[in-house]
Amino acid sequence: MGSEGASSSNDYDWNTDDELEVFGIPSSDPTCSSQLSQESCEQSVLESSTGCSSAKHAELIHLFVGMGFSRETVIKAIDENGGDNEEDIMETLLTLTAEKPLTLEKDETLSKLVNMGYTFEEALTAIDKCGPKTQISELADFISASQIEKEHDYQLNNKHDASVYTHTKPSDQLYLHKNKKVKLLNNKWKDRICWPSEKMASAIDMGMGTMKGFGIPNEVRPVISRQLPREVAGQPYFYFENVAIAPKGVWNNISRFLYEIEPEFVDSKYFCAAMRKRGYIHNLPIYNRSPLLPIPPLTIHEAFPTTKTWWPSWDRRTKLNCLLTGVAPGTVTDKIRKNLENFEDEPPLHVQEKVLKEIRKWNLVWVGKNKLAPLEPDEYEKLLGFPRDHTRGGGVTRTERYRALGNAFQVDTVAYHLSVLKDIFPNGISVLSLFSGIGGAEVALNRLGIMLKNVVSVEIAEVNRNIIRSWWEQTNQRGNLIEVEDVQKVSSNQLRQWIIKFGGFDLIIGGSPCNNLSGSNRVSRHGLEGEQSSLFYEYFRIVEAVMEIQKDELL
Repeated sequence: MGSEGASSSNDYDWNTDDELEVFGIPSSDPTCSSQLSQESCEQSVLESSTGCSSAKHAELIHLFVGMGFSRETVIKAIDENGGDNEEDIMETLLTLTAEKPLTLEKDETLSKLVNMGYTFEEALTAIDKCGPKTQISELADFISASQIEKEHDYQLNNKHDASVYTHTKPSDQLYLHKNKKVKLLNNKWKDRICWPSEKMASAIDMGMGTMKGFGIPNEVRPVISRQLPREVAGQPYFYFENVAIAPKGVWNNISRFLYEIEPEFVDSKYFCAAMRKRGYIHNLPIYNRSPLLPIPPLTIHEAFPTTKTWWPSWDRRTKLNCLLTGVAPGTVTDKIRKNLENFEDEPPLHVQEKVLKEIRKWNLVWVGKNKLAPLEPDEYEKLLGFPRDHTRGGGVTRTERYRALGNAFQVDTVAYHLSVLKDIFPNGISVLSLFSGIGGAEVALNRLGIMLKNVVSVEIAEVNRNIIRSWWEQTNQRGNLIEVEDVQKVSSNQLRQWIIKFGGFDLIIGGSPCNNLSGSNRVSRHGLEGEQSSLFYEYFRIVEAVMEIQKDELL
């Protein structure tokens, strides 16, 4: 369901070109070893960490230091992103500086907020509630949330039915808030910075909470009603997924094609022990959702209790990062082990920080004293909600398992959204599954207890098709499974034949490849115009065709 993409840089030496190929990293990529001093690392960046000239790097350092960022932070950002994309470097700088609390005195903080356009009363209230050392961006978010809440209450009090709020477009207050936050930066970047509110519009609009969409299990939220365009307000339902953090404008374009429906952004950390930030555009009902039972483990130690024995106190992780399509080579864990063995007790802080950076990057877990290991494929399956051994056997290699799982749906998250279909289709459902991957949608529906009457599975990879077919047989599905290789060859005539045969599709589901969207893909991050990610337009083409054909054939 779209590639997560692997990290484009690596602090350790690689053993073979095969390992480089697994991660999609050019073997000529020079890197900065974690053993290097800050001075030598800086020199490495200035020389050719991404093939750029030292003059270019010096120019970038001068530019960003002149904007107020520290030299050390700028070098780190250039090292992580390379020197070809100033926008990516700026995005990393914003993230890095946001992680360090601002220590402005109360009067300075008040002055900054007032200069950003907030009233003195709003600024003072935010500081009193959040504390004078709170980051400026967080104070601005607090004020914005308060404004949105007031607007929300006003609209609720002016509706006939106060229990329902009509969700249409993001609040004007949100856009005002964005413009005020932009004032924190040099005006040169005003039109180039993509704030979270712009990248993830629905994730925070109307005070919903970042990456929680229209609600998550076990959390009380206001009842929300969406006003969908008339032509898609009802069956057939469609559900589209892709990475949340995409290049600027991508989700706006996806939304524009998919009937201007606002995206719902959700992080799977609310459904399992691993983070997975995804955006969803769909016309499903959003009431009466229910999670899959039993509730999966939500922390690392709950998911993998044996790791707790060896977990050091200075590794405070409770969640794993996003599961990628590959894992760290043995050289990474071996170097960390040798580094930690130099210390009898707890390593010094600077060593902890370096080790934790690699641990988070590769999703490593503790399996012994000073001993780290990557997750196994069956552990991936557990975190993603698939049955054990779902991808095992049938000639599927270990590398192929990681790649297939790294591109898959997180089943519990998707099932939470699809749970509304249980009452709508008590006698089963006909599904058009585009970019099926390893069958995350089919597994989710099956775990919900929704019978799969007919499934047309469109998936280009033979390995993935074999996995779906094997699961279909092993779970004794009684419906029809039709396999198609290429989404580009799904014609309107073929769709018409299926629609007549099945009496129509009830659900069109899928996520086009994210190879050119993924935040870690620095080489070919071309947005929807990229070679793989442009397949989104095939998803839209097919959805629109099904809508038109079913309207003609079934009315």
